[in-house]
Amino acid sequence: MKKPLLITLVILAVLLLIPAVSFIRWAFQEKKPIDVVILDKTVPTLDRLGHRSFIYTLTNARFVRGEKGGSFSASRDYFGFEPLRPVREKQFRKRDFRLTELIDLAENNDALYYTDTYGVFFNDWYQGIKKTRRSRKLYGGLNNNDYLLLVEMKRRDKLVLVEYNTFDYPTAGLEKFKTEELLGLSSKGWMGQYYKSLDTVSQHGAPAWMPALYRKQYSEPWTFTKAGVVLLNENSIIVMEEGKQLTTALPVIRTNGTEAQKFGLPESVPFINSFDIIDPGKNNVISEFVLNTTPEGDSLLAVNDLKAVFPAVTQEPLKQKTWYFSGDFANNDIPFWTARLKNIQKGGKAMLYSDHPDDPKRFFWLYYKPLITSIFTEYQAGTTGK
Repeated sequence: MKKPLLITLVILAVLLLIPAVSFIRWAFQEKKPIDVVILDKTVPTLDRLGHRSFIYTLTNARFVRGEKGGSFSASRDYFGFEPLRPVREKQFRKRDFRLTELIDLAENNDALYYTDTYGVFFNDWYQGIKKTRRSRKLYGGLNNNDYLLLVEMKRRDKLVLVEYNTFDYPTAGLEKFKTEELLGLSSKGWMGQYYKSLDTVSQHGAPAWMPALYRKQYSEPWTFTKAGVVLLNENSIIVMEEGKQLTTALPVIRTNGTEAQKFGLPESVPFINSFDIIDPGKNNVISEFVLNTTPEGDSLLAVNDLKAVFPAVTQEPLKQKTWYFSGDFANNDIPFWTARLKNIQKGGKAMLYSDHPDDPKRFFWLYYKPLITSIFTEYQAGTTGK
């Protein structure tokens, strides 16, 4: 056998051996039984990105479905909006909590995670329709049964995680008020998003409907072209552009040294998904969003009773089992085939994410995955006495 061919075969063998060994190590880890209720009302595609990375995290950490013992499934193990095959026929099903099920769900499950309650709208579901800020709702918003399940889980001291946009449109005012009161925090009504370009004709630019809203409020044309952050509430818009209101456009999540060490988090990580702005009340603030504002940016925020630093992750201070994530944390496009490989991040970092600040995968690997793993590991250890 020729030497170059032999070297090639050896390299291929090593490349196949590494994932095989990693899978075996994953498979022989101790299983951690836990029953979780997952709610995702924003599932416009079969990718199920709104909760798939959460399922990935549970699977990789070897959490399994209670007594059944099998791994969690992103396509089956959730409530919410379910697209049906074939997708071209645009059929869907609603998996809702029935009032008669709530007590059994709370009794028989260990944790509850509302990854996304926003929903699916006409323009999201039917392709080729002109995009507007809002269209007719097909399904979505936190309803009374969703609220009552939160009450029952908290009453039993179960683990509760609630994520971005739970309080705002299209959630009705009464459910918003009751849920804020239950969680001990309140929404300021503002939501934000980072854009690589504020030019609405750019591939990664701001939505085409924003200039009209801006002109209506400020009576000025939309001239923004650089990267930036846009903040929105019911009737208002704030545009912050890099080089003017922002020194750098990319928001970051900052965690102090003690909390970063406890949960295995970096002290700073960029965040490119949507976020909302809340008043944490008496909740512990674990991490904060930071907008890198200039004095002009600080003044613009102050006029609207806002600041450049606001909560990203809060934790109920007494039982410490209820969490609110003020960003679209669970929405990550992750290669699910790597979920059953132990320590994949250590061996395959170059394949999983880059060092570029606005690489969307960095947030999952550096922040979301270690945070969720730590929360669930700590909770299970407390309930099992280990």
